Amino acid sequence: MDFQLTDDQRALRAGMRELLERRFPRTRLRTVIDGDAERGDGSGERGNGGGGLDRGLWRELGEAGLFALRVPESAGGVGLGLAEAVLAFEEAGRALLPGPLVATELAAGLCATGLCAMGSFESGRAGSLAAGVAQGEAVVTALDGGGAPVEHLAFADAVLALGPTVVELIPAEEVARSTEPMRSIDPATPLHRTAPSRTRPEQAGPGRSAIAARLRREAALLTAAQQLGSACRTVELAVDHAKRRTQFGRPIGAFQAVQHLCAQMLVRAESARSVVYAAAVTEDPGDIAAAKLLADEAAVHNARDCLQVHGGMGFTWEADVHLHLKRAWVRAGQWQSAAAAEEELAAGLVSTVETCL
Repeated sequence: MDFQLTDDQRALRAGMRELLERRFPRTRLRTVIDGDAERGDGSGERGNGGGGLDRGLWRELGEAGLFALRVPESAGGVGLGLAEAVLAFEEAGRALLPGPLVATELAAGLCATGLCAMGSFESGRAGSLAAGVAQGEAVVTALDGGGAPVEHLAFADAVLALGPTVVELIPAEEVARSTEPMRSIDPATPLHRTAPSRTRPEQAGPGRSAIAARLRREAALLTAAQQLGSACRTVELAVDHAKRRTQFGRPIGAFQAVQHLCAQMLVRAESARSVVYAAAVTEDPGDIAAAKLLADEAAVHNARDCLQVHGGMGFTWEADVHLHLKRAWVRAGQWQSAAAAEEELAAGLVSTVETCL
């Protein structure tokens, strides 16, 4: 099996990076973060800029095809696969792009293939939401049936609710009535707390169970791709700082302790990359669990080591390193936690052993 990127895949990744560097540069990221810090509540209320969700950028992402990458061409999409979506989301993670990107991408695919009709909607709203998701005209966040916090709820038009056997698209206002804002460690990811099992039990069924399981796996892999992008970016930040920062008349990168930290960061990032890319091709549940587990570890530990390389400067608000660490912590708890990934891998090993016996 050939895991080398094709020319088209490299062009997709380069185009996504160019778009984000142009529309979401570091100055825009700092505007989002510093503006939220000045307000101090982290609630991200609609229209005030908190939480950093830029509707103009969201529409531009839609026009660039980010949310329609896996939508069939017959439905107006790009017609690519999960591997290409992983490359695009890796770039989003590298840039610390805020917003419910994963949920919106999943909802765009559901709506384009007609599966949104399975949900229940209030009078006529479903059609307008379904028509605008892939184009970036609508923002969709996700409600995990396990009770995980809902991100960017105040900015969302709809909520993709996933339970063990339920797939449902719900107007955001309906979900908001039974939630309350909670403090988020990431200033660019406002969170709301809601009760578990918000989805309607009467929507359950065998077909929905398979769809829900598939969506959860895809969400875990796309989140892992974002973690991978962040892990790779912190390697770049650490190496760049080690080259420029001098002590005792020498760049700190000349010291063996710093070299070892940077080398360990690179090994983590590249190990995670190989597993994430492989999982995007195989789409195997065990491979996806391994990808999420390694990508979470790489994102969190690389950010910590990057802080170590930066020394006291890394702990200041003006540095970007802490933003990668905070976002990595939030993502590590989304879709598939470390414990859930380990259980998935253990179950796969047990099944393999039983088969061999």
